[in-house]
Amino acid sequence: MTAIGLVVVGLCCQEVGASLAVVLFPQVGPLGMVMLRLVFSALILGLIARPSWRGRTRAAWVGVIQLGLALAVMNGFFYLALERLPLGVTVTIEVLGPLTLSIIASRRASAWIWAGLALVGVLALGGGGFDRLDLLGVVFALGAAVTWALYILASAKVGAAFPKLDGLAFAMAVGAVVSLLFGIVDAGSALLRLDLVALGAAVALLSSTIPYALELIALRRLPAAAFAILMALAPATAALAGFLLLGQHLTALELVGIALVIVASVGAVRSAGRGVEDVAEPIG
Repeated sequence: MTAIGLVVVGLCCQEVGASLAVVLFPQVGPLGMVMLRLVFSALILGLIARPSWRGRTRAAWVGVIQLGLALAVMNGFFYLALERLPLGVTVTIEVLGPLTLSIIASRRASAWIWAGLALVGVLALGGGGFDRLDLLGVVFALGAAVTWALYILASAKVGAAFPKLDGLAFAMAVGAVVSLLFGIVDAGSALLRLDLVALGAAVALLSSTIPYALELIALRRLPAAAFAILMALAPATAALAGFLLLGQHLTALELVGIALVIVASVGAVRSAGRGVEDVAEPIG
């Protein structure tokens, strides 16, 4: 399979995982789903990476904690938004986080054109006034956007301090621990059902493990900037998954809004040039 095909398959897996999570919300709740996803992702990643504890500086461990907190909060906001908004709309708003980083990284006046285009796209999502969208859901999605940007910055630090997947494995474990309290309260007795726990493991595989593995392979064959441009297609794959798997219909204006945000993301990445390398590998 080509590198582009690997990225597309990874994106599709992520959105299928998100769709499955939405189906499970009535049983385990959004925060319960976050806990299941992070716990199983941490277990799987720990078995794959087998990270070493030795030879780490205090600054490196601080970075791991920051990344773990960003993972837990980002996923929490994302699933809380997903409970109230269509999948395509949620992902489109969330993408504003890395989009903003790309605009800042470009340090060019032309980047603000893409920022303006993204703003028009977001306004289109709300039909010009967000009257159709759940306001709290939009707030949660914006929270996910901010924490995705923070995740990217923390990920760059951890990636420089730890080899291979070691830093991410430790950070995922931190995120899993942070999510336990709220997740257990939200999911309650549903955690005693093996079928629901197994589906939570499937969400972890689809949303984290498989996409990340495919992205790592693709990054060995693609320039970081090209990879980032492909990742900008996430809102489109999310909207398609929401329609096919969840029956979520979007208005023509909302589809235009998603398209504008995608175009703005691609334009910002191209404008950023090499600066995009630090923001090209986001993991939800």
